[in-house]
Amino acid sequence: MARRKAYTEVKKFDQVRAAHVKDMGDVVFKVFQCFNPECQEIIAVREDTLGEDFELQCPACGYVHRMGDAQKFYDYELWNTTTNSKIEDGSFEILIDDYVAEAMQYKYCIICNALKPLEAFHKHAPRKSGRQGECRLCKTVYNGIKNQTRITDQHREAAQKRRLYLDITGPGKIDSGLVRKRFDNKCFKCGCDLSNPKEGHLDHTLPVSLLWPLTTDNATLLCGLHNGQKSGSWPSDYYSDAELKRLAISTGVPYETLRGPAHINPDALKALNNKVFVDQLLAKYAAYIDEIIKVRNRILKMTGFDFFSVSTSISKSIIEQADKQLGSAAS
Repeated sequence: MARRKAYTEVKKFDQVRAAHVKDMGDVVFKVFQCFNPECQEIIAVREDTLGEDFELQCPACGYVHRMGDAQKFYDYELWNTTTNSKIEDGSFEILIDDYVAEAMQYKYCIICNALKPLEAFHKHAPRKSGRQGECRLCKTVYNGIKNQTRITDQHREAAQKRRLYLDITGPGKIDSGLVRKRFDNKCFKCGCDLSNPKEGHLDHTLPVSLLWPLTTDNATLLCGLHNGQKSGSWPSDYYSDAELKRLAISTGVPYETLRGPAHINPDALKALNNKVFVDQLLAKYAAYIDEIIKVRNRILKMTGFDFFSVSTSISKSIIEQADKQLGSAAS
């Protein structure tokens, strides 16, 4: 089938192109840490320069990575514990050849000029490197411009809305590694393996829409399917009673809270009773007043509390707009 004719064209001006990236779009590098145990230097070497008899010197410590050499890490003795006799002794060594061979492959992005793993680029068989010239991130932003979807602007707006909720709930500290360890790298709902760092989602056990923070202690590890199914549901609306009991142990959220009805975070309501806090929140997110109205109406509907009434600076027109939306949603 003939390729569809392009209907838009992106004309580039004043493009930033670093000198060291010029003509390097298809050059693949091996990137590894210096094998000297005392050195932390990261070395990047062109893969096409690694012949059968390579010799690479670390620019920081002078350590020479030479084909055929090995790095010793300790001496050992292998003993038969039944007869209490030594079987053999020797040195634990890693060949330089094997170490360099297993190093990850990287290449430069011709747009952002960053050296990134090959996996950060879409596959493209006709190119020498087998990968596209621009990384996935740059390609996404470029397509957003070309297709007039403005992905960057959308992400920026979504990020601002997330910050609104964080400012109300408080910026809970999150360590994804500890969460994964607590759930043994398995989906809490179905038990599928999520040991690949690119898989799995940290779910707000208690919905952020109800102003509950996400923390290392209360997060739940879910696969993509079940994270999507749960979405903003309250735990008792999604999990079985047996699962709620296990979840209480895994997250520290009281069982009575998990099995009870959905409700707004009391700590957030306390914060929204503070005039200074509310006025600062309204001023900071004035550009996202529609989202603030959604939060106000959700709280008002569930609790009867109107944090707009706490503010002495909010205009009557905004309150009328919020009341109109609340009335429309109720009808």
